[in-house]
Amino acid sequence: MPKYTFKDFKSDQEVRWCPGCGDYAVLAALQKTLPAVCEEKGIDKEKIVIVSGIGCSSRLPYYMNTYGFHSIHGRATAVSTGIKVANPELCVWQASGDGDALAIGGNHFIHAIRRNVDINIMLFNNRIYGMTKGQYSPTSKFGAITKTSPYGTVEYPFNPGGLVLGAKGTFFARSIDTELSLNESVMLAASRHHGTSVMEFLTNCVIFNNGSHAELSDRKFKEERTVVLRDGEKMIFGKEKDKGLVLENQRLKVVKLGENGITEADILTHDSHSDNLGLQTMLADMKYPDFPVALGVIRDVSDVTYEDGVCNQVASVSAKSGIHCVDDLLASGSTWEIK
Repeated sequence: MPKYTFKDFKSDQEVRWCPGCGDYAVLAALQKTLPAVCEEKGIDKEKIVIVSGIGCSSRLPYYMNTYGFHSIHGRATAVSTGIKVANPELCVWQASGDGDALAIGGNHFIHAIRRNVDINIMLFNNRIYGMTKGQYSPTSKFGAITKTSPYGTVEYPFNPGGLVLGAKGTFFARSIDTELSLNESVMLAASRHHGTSVMEFLTNCVIFNNGSHAELSDRKFKEERTVVLRDGEKMIFGKEKDKGLVLENQRLKVVKLGENGITEADILTHDSHSDNLGLQTMLADMKYPDFPVALGVIRDVSDVTYEDGVCNQVASVSAKSGIHCVDDLLASGSTWEIK
């Protein structure tokens, strides 16, 4: 098998996103991660398939030197499911925006998660419809002023993490477009997961929603407003690494080390492989300013996948079937002879 580099996954197409778009960083992370994915899985890059729906992020297959499928609005997850079930040997990656996946594609999205199809969904969340020029999306902030909400939205947004875990998802991770190293580690963890892996990337839309996640991504206060979760490590954050998360009365609470006798031993230790869905849901639901926003792999647990179930069923039925060729099929069931 060839030893790939990120250059092997770059197509000859000019990348046509607006200068400063957060999608560039996610694309670069994917191109840098796939060589390691191929090496770990022992596969050629011809086994990699990139699927997308419609939207700015859905241009991604054109910029990857792999097989790709640019589908229709909201249907990327359905196409990804079909590809994986038809050929389980393929490594399927999907690029969808918050509108593509959570609005018109919402049902496909949650049912793929419920079925635990072994696909890797990259959810580009810029809280806006960019390609269609600035309408509010299912993740736009309450009160957001957009082309379709000139006086501010009057609905609360989806939290993708809560949605995934509410559908009993087996893998959810979150990162920010500018966190290149974290993006790569999240993607590698997703590729190792056997089941539906949902990665939410908080991306910036410089034209229609500039500063989409500035309250988290700005270097001045990023360390104070986010906590990077790593398995086996304490949930500690802050510029001085002096804050942490504890459970009090079955609720998360932010505490400061050294105050009220709080020590590092009191701080929660992250375990994405635990089946503590309640705690993982609380972590996924944390919002600034009350809590830091959780980044990294929040949940990563094992369960049977949809395509494994289909393949096992086909094998079981085939083993018991008396039909082995077309003639057997035509002569089976209700048949009669006309004389």
